[in-house]
Amino acid sequence: MSKKIVKIVKLQFPAGGARPGPALASAGVNMPQFCAAFNDATRDKAGDIVPVIITAYEDKSFNFVLKTVPASVMLLKAAKLTKGSANAKTTKVGKISVADLQAIAEYKMPDLNANDVEGAMAIIAGTAKNMGIEIDGYKN
Repeated sequence: MSKKIVKIVKLQFPAGGARPGPALASAGVNMPQFCAAFNDATRDKAGDIVPVIITAYEDKSFNFVLKTVPASVMLLKAAKLTKGSANAKTTKVGKISVADLQAIAEYKMPDLNANDVEGAMAIIAGTAKNMGIEIDGYKN
């Protein structure tokens, strides 16, 4: 017999740094058990923010799926910035190369709704544009 799903929650935690708190309390899972499992699964990604989708069941058990690091975080890291532009239309805050764009797009492919790397690059380029980050030599 299958377990009854109570809630599906999307959260983001630092890799190897999940701790019990209000976000997990709302998920309705065994917090220490989830934190231990998440931290073990993300130890190799130290320093990154890792999105996770938690499926909580009626008996307080859970499953979780790790996603790739958000594109905005990767773009900021590639451009060596701490935050994006407050007004992306008028203020450009940094630049990245087409090679950086392609590397980010290839990494994000499993989580993007794109058929090929060029489509993924267009999605990531749109994110960069909205953050005020220019891409040297890339034309949409």
